[in-house]
Amino acid sequence: MADSQSNARLRADAGAPTSGVIHVRTRLTADFTVVSNALAQRRGSAVTVGVAVYILSLPTGAPVTIAALCEHFSEGEILISRALRELEAAGYLERRRERLVSGQIRTRTYFYDVPGGDGPDGPDGPPGPPEPPTPPRSQARPPERPRERSVVRESASPLREVAPAPGPAPAPEETESPVPALGDADPKAVAVLSALRRVDPRLVLSAREAARLAPAVTEWLAAGVGAHEITELLTVRLPDRFRARPASFLAFRLRETPLPVPPLLPLPPTVERPAVLPFQTCDGCERAFRAQEPGRCRSCRDHVVGESLRAAG
Repeated sequence: MADSQSNARLRADAGAPTSGVIHVRTRLTADFTVVSNALAQRRGSAVTVGVAVYILSLPTGAPVTIAALCEHFSEGEILISRALRELEAAGYLERRRERLVSGQIRTRTYFYDVPGGDGPDGPDGPPGPPEPPTPPRSQARPPERPRERSVVRESASPLREVAPAPGPAPAPEETESPVPALGDADPKAVAVLSALRRVDPRLVLSAREAARLAPAVTEWLAAGVGAHEITELLTVRLPDRFRARPASFLAFRLRETPLPVPPLLPLPPTVERPAVLPFQTCDGCERAFRAQEPGRCRSCRDHVVGESLRAAG
């Protein structure tokens, strides 16, 4: 005898929602990251939340530069840099420039689990760079005047620790080079650099980068190259993806592209010289003189005129 079949609905699980997501949770004991709901449920760009969660999952000391994040994510430099700026504006991310004992300047990146926490100098923060050893009293130097330092907000949870390496001097490319202020740069050169983003939205330059590139553009303008030609030379055949900041690519083109030869000045207009008369032999004294037709020279003509006047008088 066949089993009886019922057309009645199956009873739903007690407490299950009628719509929406149903969580199937697993208790994790390793390889997990604690993320606050304020960050995970942050309204706005999903790229910003994804970058923040990825940075939180990294161990201390992992690189979080734009190039390193672009190697992990499929988004480009523009979206990644925009996400970092949003996290920095919201208080989750902070980048500090610190001077080491050797005089080298490094950038440290700090990430907050919750914005507004204790800074790196707080009770739970990591210690900063060690102070240089105090010389003996016999070799002590007179106290130097304190230099001006920019005030930077304190932060917490550094993602990269930079230990001072006592040894040889730092390489030239790692030393901070002085950059002119934007107010001292040529306004025409700054206008040319600022207009590059209209041709390619990736060519967005900061004020510091524009001030560094402005002297090279000023030399091009002084050599007679117009703003349109400079824009075309800097934006032609751009790569599909920048491996560094666009400012480095533009600096390379400005440095490697030879300046055009200035045009030659026009020659002054030639002055028409009078025609040179041919030499003639005087019929009276047989001296050579210049005249259009043969005859007498000026001396002989004056002598003949004088004789005529005396004869008439």
